[in-house]
Amino acid sequence: MLTAVAPVPGGIRTGPGLPGGVSAARRERADQALLTGPDAEHVLRAVLDAEGVRLSTWAVHQVHHRPGVGVTVGWTVRWEQGEGDAVRGGEEYLLGTTAPVPAGTARSTTVRIADRDVTVWRHPADPVLPGLATASDHALVAAALGLEPTQMLLELVTYRPLRRAVLRASTGTTTAYLKVVRPHTAGDLTRRHALLLAAGLPVAPAQDLGDGVLRLGMVPGRPLTDALAADGAAGVDPHDVLALLDRFPAALRDLPRRAAWSERLRHHTDAAATAVPGHAREIETVSRRVAELLRTSDAGPVVATHGDLHDANLLLSGDRITGVLDVDGAGPGHRVDDLACLLGHLSVLPALAPHVHRHVPAALPRWTAAFERDVDAVALRARAAAVVLSLVAGARRESRDGWQAEAEGRIAAAAQWVDEAESSR
Repeated sequence: MLTAVAPVPGGIRTGPGLPGGVSAARRERADQALLTGPDAEHVLRAVLDAEGVRLSTWAVHQVHHRPGVGVTVGWTVRWEQGEGDAVRGGEEYLLGTTAPVPAGTARSTTVRIADRDVTVWRHPADPVLPGLATASDHALVAAALGLEPTQMLLELVTYRPLRRAVLRASTGTTTAYLKVVRPHTAGDLTRRHALLLAAGLPVAPAQDLGDGVLRLGMVPGRPLTDALAADGAAGVDPHDVLALLDRFPAALRDLPRRAAWSERLRHHTDAAATAVPGHAREIETVSRRVAELLRTSDAGPVVATHGDLHDANLLLSGDRITGVLDVDGAGPGHRVDDLACLLGHLSVLPALAPHVHRHVPAALPRWTAAFERDVDAVALRARAAAVVLSLVAGARRESRDGWQAEAEGRIAAAAQWVDEAESSR
């Protein structure tokens, strides 16, 4: 078991509701401007001043927008303390959010600015992921996993503030993953892994370490993404994906259902327009066309689904699928949404890295043709377009040059899926 470390002091209040007549989309656009613009400096100064240190410099690192929930921004911050020859300083990573945070959590502080409550915390003291701080503690993790601390490398693989994180602990011979979730969801996730393992699916064994931290066993293989980059995954049969999904146990249909990307089209449209305001009209036009296609196409029956099926979550040994990752959303849904999720992610790879993924445009029609034999062709393409729209906002990375071009590539990919869906109809 992991032993929790002491939380970071500070009080928390939840943010206020929206004033009458103000849409969530408008509010979130204002929130993003607040947390990425000059007012963010006032937020950071207020937090640091209360601790007796001065803000030196700051920069926006990443924007996380959860449509309908709120905006979270990560900042790299430098601070100073003392005077003259006694000045010392440091660098930290702070995050601030306008999303509601449960009352009574003592891991952050709240600043009121521009009629908004902004909750701020230091990484890794996420206010609703208490296990992240302990899972980021090198000594605690080494002890929990039975590894030699001096030989263990602990790395943060992914982090979605207020939602989940994945860390990798490795030595020269051993690799283990720690998944951090909200504590009340850990039991459901453990059950999903158990159901899939019992059905013979190649997922990682999951052990609940407490406080929302799960130890995941190693799953062998290389991501489908790598095969696509190498040669367009020429030796991989897309029908193997269909066969894999056929093995998902019917018992998953009894679990709570997660909304598909297509069912949150309005939210993702607003998030995309907020992230790339210069293309808001184009995004809205594509979204309206998608909505009409969704309304007039057949989603098929409700079956057991993966819930977030994309290239990075499918592992290969040779050309065979030997591993499935990230089964948090496994449960009832439509097969077409799983397949559309995979196609949508494939279609944005060239915009992410044109040279690396130069083979994908030629490979994509082969995968689409295989999948449309199993589901409605119009629904498949329309839902792929909805997935791509959901990815537009995620292209925004203030710390990375060229994110605007990547976002524009994703908008173009969504429009291409819509064109193909309308032609199929």
